[in-house]
Amino acid sequence: MKAVLASHNKKKMSEMRAILAGIDVEILSQADVGVDLEPEETGTTFEENARIKAKAIMEATGLPAIADDSGLMVDALDGAPGVYSARYGHEGLDDAGRWQLLLKNMEGQTNRACRYVSVICCAFPDGTELMARGECHGQVAEIPRGDGGFGYDPVFWLPELGKSMAELSPEEKNRISHRGKALGVFKEEWEKKRNGTDQ
Repeated sequence: MKAVLASHNKKKMSEMRAILAGIDVEILSQADVGVDLEPEETGTTFEENARIKAKAIMEATGLPAIADDSGLMVDALDGAPGVYSARYGHEGLDDAGRWQLLLKNMEGQTNRACRYVSVICCAFPDGTELMARGECHGQVAEIPRGDGGFGYDPVFWLPELGKSMAELSPEEKNRISHRGKALGVFKEEWEKKRNGTDQ
């Protein structure tokens, strides 16, 4: 079976491919199938946005499509930036610009609890779907640390490890990250669906 990843983010695609390596499916990029879509994320939840992206790519390719919608939720900011994590602040900000804005907005805050959330949706041509959610809890760091990962990783502090997400190796990150957890659940659901289909 083949499935298309509904993302143009090369680092996200690399993570997803590594974690999904164990399932019986050939993971293709949009470029592999000659599709270049960037569906508008109009949902108000991670689940809604993941479904929007997966369905759009599935309909364009006729193949199962796997989409991830993820973001950072900060308790002191009432859950912001949330589903707007990739669009936080004004247009034109890069990853560093967004986490710098976050640190500025967190000045003086003593409650620095936050969590990364990832929702994976796979839309199938027969109208069925698989949905899985994963979370990773941490704190907003006072200063950035590390140069790995992407997004808010330099300021996502993991107290139990004494490291930021950006200081982890790719293998460490995939084991404990929100996306790693969501994809772990997704793989279980995928195998159940495949086994049920094969009977």
